Amino acid sequence: MTGDARLDRETLQASLDGFEPVVTETDTHRAASVVLVVLGDGAGGSAIPLTMRPGTMRAHPAQFALPGGSVDAGETGVEAAVRELEEELGIRVAAEDVLGRMDDYVTRSGFVITPFVAWTDMDFDSVCPNPDEVEEVFAVSTDELSAVPRFIEIPESSKPVIQWPFREHLIHAPTGAIMHQFSQLALYGEHTRVDGFDQPVFAWK
Repeated sequence: MTGDARLDRETLQASLDGFEPVVTETDTHRAASVVLVVLGDGAGGSAIPLTMRPGTMRAHPAQFALPGGSVDAGETGVEAAVRELEEELGIRVAAEDVLGRMDDYVTRSGFVITPFVAWTDMDFDSVCPNPDEVEEVFAVSTDELSAVPRFIEIPESSKPVIQWPFREHLIHAPTGAIMHQFSQLALYGEHTRVDGFDQPVFAWK
């Protein structure tokens, strides 16, 4: 796996600086943060950790996810993202390592999820997943990040359901939508929005 200049810290920072994210007021929804962290190790290249949740978890068992969770009282979205990243994967970043944010995604289950983008020169082999929250962690390469998603029409919604392909799997929104938006922004400079992508019906509760 070789490094990609589009995912180095300075270039990624410039891409995020030129992006105006869609911000959604939480109102009756709960605020949550996730963090897409680029591991920019010079020897191993660029990789993005993507987790599989344990099948024993009460919420969203055995699903792909980015590190993240609810924003606690008195906590900012960035603080929640940094905290969750360390709790789930043992990756410690400072607030200044959070380079920016992408569009909020409003879930059918009542959350407004804010995706933050962070960068660190940490090696993927140093990632230490918390077994209580992470069943497995995958290193998403640049080639995998650039995968072309599928858009499926369903009778229950006027919006297509996004399916982002990863290895032998199809990942739905919100995670699939966030990965696709980041890919379009970081790799191609496209400001693709996520509010037009729905979740599958099984995720509506």
